Amino acid sequence: MRTGPVGALIGLLLLVVTACTGSSQAEEPEGGEERPSPSAAALEIAITPEDGATGVATAGELRVGATNGTLTAVTVTGPEGAEVPGELAEDGTSWEPAEHLANAAEYTVTAVGENADGEESTKTATFTTVVADATFTSNWNIADGATVGVGMVLSLTFDTPIEDISAVRDAVRITTEPEVDVRGHWFGTQRLDFRPEEYWEPGTEVTVGFRIRGVEGAPGVYGTLYEDITFTVGRSQVTTVDAEAMRMEVVRDGESIRTLPVTTGAPGTPTWNGKMVITEKHKETRMDGATVGFGGEYDIPDVPHAMRLSTSGTFIHGNYWASGSTFGNENASHGCVGLEDERGAGDSSTPAAWFYDNSIIGDVVEVINSDDDVIAPDNGLNGWNMAWDQWGAGQ
Repeated sequence: MRTGPVGALIGLLLLVVTACTGSSQAEEPEGGEERPSPSAAALEIAITPEDGATGVATAGELRVGATNGTLTAVTVTGPEGAEVPGELAEDGTSWEPAEHLANAAEYTVTAVGENADGEESTKTATFTTVVADATFTSNWNIADGATVGVGMVLSLTFDTPIEDISAVRDAVRITTEPEVDVRGHWFGTQRLDFRPEEYWEPGTEVTVGFRIRGVEGAPGVYGTLYEDITFTVGRSQVTTVDAEAMRMEVVRDGESIRTLPVTTGAPGTPTWNGKMVITEKHKETRMDGATVGFGGEYDIPDVPHAMRLSTSGTFIHGNYWASGSTFGNENASHGCVGLEDERGAGDSSTPAAWFYDNSIIGDVVEVINSDDDVIAPDNGLNGWNMAWDQWGAGQ
């Protein structure tokens, strides 16, 4: 059979279609399987300082970072295997310590992370921190486990002037239950006090974490204190001494429980006005006027039921040398608040003995209507006489 031009053209088209179809089928993977996706990039963990580093700063240098993945665990161990707490960023790509490191100490960092495919990697490094040129000590005024009055102020003293006052202040970590804002205030460069805006709520549980170890308080001078303490705020007791009326009222948990006659400072030696906190209790103690600026006017070896209210020598105490008619009728002291008492501190029925037995460290005694200034906030634990907007200002 003869084929013309049209038949030849149809045959050519069929050949082209068949060839194209065959080429497409050849490129398709057998069984319709998909090609594997490329592998995720390998995780890279960076530790600063580098392994083997020495003279590392106690703050601001240690950090861990991750590229092409996230950190899943970072452990830093120091002296005696203690772990350094730290903070992992929300995106998991960095970690930093939450406190200063110790001086002249070896630390080991172990960082674990994974990439997008879940492949895990680990990196370690060891380094040693800088040696301190000198150290400073820190002392505080509240015993671990103590129960204190609502006026208690946490006070720290340092044996050398502090230059980086913000760093040292921030290294004292205070938490409370219930929660309350507690702030620090520096008096000079060697005393740091902490209190809330108002008196503590009774029953408040306070935890203090001293993290001053490794803090550079002055160039080359580092702190050593690393300790935790707790204390509890007991019942509320606030006593108001009216120097003009020569009476004091004791109010406990909002209710008046007793009013007692007193003698306060004589016209030439008035008692400070203001809120004062009981910081010491002595069943008996010696009071020598020469130690507080008087020229031998008195030296009493056995003052009973004495409780300190100021560093400068103000006490509320028992008085056995004045006649009973003095109390409530005459201000005759050298600046203290006196209550009727018996010599020897052995009579529990006297007003002074009763007040002594019913007071604890941290209770408040506020003096009003005295012919004197308000006591300075750093004369004793008397920061309650400073306005809250000034407490800690400029630090």
